[in-house]
Amino acid sequence: MLFSSFAFIFQFLPATILAFAAARRHSARAGIVVLAVASLTFYGAWRPIYLSLFAGSVAINYLLGLAMDDPLRRRTIGTVGVALNLSVLGFFKYADFLFDVLHEATGAPLPHLDVVLPLGISFFTFQQIAYLVDVMRGAKVERDIVSFTLFVAFFPHLIAGPLVHHAEMIPQFKRERVGRSALLGAQGWAIFVAGLFKKVAIADNLAQFVNPLFAHVDAGGSVPAEWAWLTILAYTLQIYFDFSGYSDMAIGLALLFGIRLPVNFRSPYKATSIIDFWRRWHITLSRFLRDYLYIPLGGNRLGVQRRYINLMVTMLLGGLWHGAGWNFLIWGGLHGLYLVLNHLWRGDKWKRRAGLVTQMSSWGLTFVAVVVAWVFFRAKSVTGAGHMLASLAGLETAGAAYGSPGILRVMDLPLLVGEERLLLIGWSAVMVALAIALFLPNVPQVFRYREYRRAPETAAFVRWQPSFGWALLSSLTFAVSLFGMWQRVEFLYFQF
Repeated sequence: MLFSSFAFIFQFLPATILAFAAARRHSARAGIVVLAVASLTFYGAWRPIYLSLFAGSVAINYLLGLAMDDPLRRRTIGTVGVALNLSVLGFFKYADFLFDVLHEATGAPLPHLDVVLPLGISFFTFQQIAYLVDVMRGAKVERDIVSFTLFVAFFPHLIAGPLVHHAEMIPQFKRERVGRSALLGAQGWAIFVAGLFKKVAIADNLAQFVNPLFAHVDAGGSVPAEWAWLTILAYTLQIYFDFSGYSDMAIGLALLFGIRLPVNFRSPYKATSIIDFWRRWHITLSRFLRDYLYIPLGGNRLGVQRRYINLMVTMLLGGLWHGAGWNFLIWGGLHGLYLVLNHLWRGDKWKRRAGLVTQMSSWGLTFVAVVVAWVFFRAKSVTGAGHMLASLAGLETAGAAYGSPGILRVMDLPLLVGEERLLLIGWSAVMVALAIALFLPNVPQVFRYREYRRAPETAAFVRWQPSFGWALLSSLTFAVSLFGMWQRVEFLYFQF
């Protein structure tokens, strides 16, 4: 069930809100039960058969947590639990990739399983791994199965994050008073609508300049340089507005129930270094990789050389977390290399105070580096990524040249505009989307979201408030978004 679907907005969400409100009048626990049942229903609506896998994962990890209450067995049981979670994730996500690699290396007749990847398996597996590791480190064991189930299954963050810690979620579920629910509800709905608009009005319309051209290069074709640059810049903005739009919708939905989720994006394309980029992009994943991989590997405590090795290992594994393929490994390796080079540069003692020219140059270099890495992230294969990079460089490949149909789709309505005009419209759309990403405040800034207060750029020239003007703007934005929902385009991170 998509957030950007009529069934979710007009059926599932109102029913859940009404049931939760009625249950909360009885007790906080009744509200937890309603949200847990609703979240399991939400997950099962995709493919009911995978609900049993999800429920089994939750039950096993809950029981492992209880067993870890014994200090003498805590580390052993926790290690087994982490290995078990990784094994399940590895089977569903990496089995076919590993079989293909072994087949290419040895020629052995290995099977191709064509395993269907369960929705959100990377996210709910990582959250439960974090829980087990925290308990190994001495965190409190959760004894309430309903609260633990809701922590993992809470539908706003279940499919594509943000990745959350049990310590920041379960106490919110159990508290007796929500507090100022009407104001939180108004703020939550406005944030949800803003995220919905980012998804269906911006990201989904940019997709028409991405999907056909990447399909062409993945098939071995070539693309003119002006179309290649339009394609990769459109994807750069599509994935940002798609994923940050989902995260905004998740935050808004959670607020409707009095729950605060962590911010996952902080205007990442404003970053002036790769280090800064990863403090702004998918913030909760960066937090997870730092706390549960980089620091346990030794972090920066074992010398400079080991620090850079740890960075590379962390980003390589972070790349593989996104998908099973050499292209994701290369994407993670590129960002690992970027981070190493960035730390080397920052470690230079003669570095002078950055002026405007330096900042602009740093921003441009960072942005181009991120854009180049996105080529490997989006392409279906390393070969396809190579064809796109060659097209970006203006080099002709042996494949067939791309021919545009000259059809513009506006909210999924086709308009015949011609190839040259379509190219002009595409570049105009990319420039407008880039200007929004660079010069407008982001959603947490506009809505003064509490989890954002420690961010360095909290000042915004426009601030949300519960007023008629903002209600009217949200209504108009929602009305526009409804037209875009006919496209029914899945969120990009659903496949991860």
